[in-house]
Amino acid sequence: MQRRHSGGAFRDDGGRDGENRRRIAVEAARLISEHGIRDYHVAKRKAAERLGIAADTALPKNSEIEEALREHQRLFDAKEQPRRLALLRESAREALLFFARFEPRLVGAVLDGSADRHSAVCLHLYADEAEAVAQFLGEQRIPHEEHDRRLRLTRDSEQDFPVFQFSAGTIPVDVTVLPTALLRQAPLDRGSDKPMARANLAALDALIAAAAAPDDRDQRLASAT
Repeated sequence: MQRRHSGGAFRDDGGRDGENRRRIAVEAARLISEHGIRDYHVAKRKAAERLGIAADTALPKNSEIEEALREHQRLFDAKEQPRRLALLRESAREALLFFARFEPRLVGAVLDGSADRHSAVCLHLYADEAEAVAQFLGEQRIPHEEHDRRLRLTRDSEQDFPVFQFSAGTIPVDVTVLPTALLRQAPLDRGSDKPMARANLAALDALIAAAAAPDDRDQRLASAT
């Protein structure tokens, strides 16, 4: 019979592989949170190496890494992480307004709530010519770096897309430009075959409001006592 570990996402399969997967996920989460490693596969490999676990061991799924990362944040960053996330989401809101002409969508850790002090505000913009985004940044006199990022469009196809990176004050911003034809087709998530989660301005506003609601309730209760 299967038993659930305290980590939540991990199940005891009656052998060492399940325990090793759990240990790798916990260590990978620590590396991601403390050292800013953004590539989950790299974090898994480094974690296995640090733990002395053979590289051919079944590695944890990305969903298990994400669960371990949230648990790490709850244990070691319970006060600062929610404040940092709120700040990043407000910055994301400003970025969505700033890039409104490019149908922007928020993606990544700021959207899913796992953002830490190393996280950037990550957006997908939609334009048939990436040069339009470069020109816009130039008109706004925003210094930036350019490179490419490979995204999966289907299970069997990948494609490179232009990326622009810059800083808005102390907040790093990472913008991937996709053709407008892909506005209704989100790239696949890095850890699954499901479409990547995205949010427009209205959806982000709803997230911000929902996150603020418990604080508002606590304040009303405090004022009533």
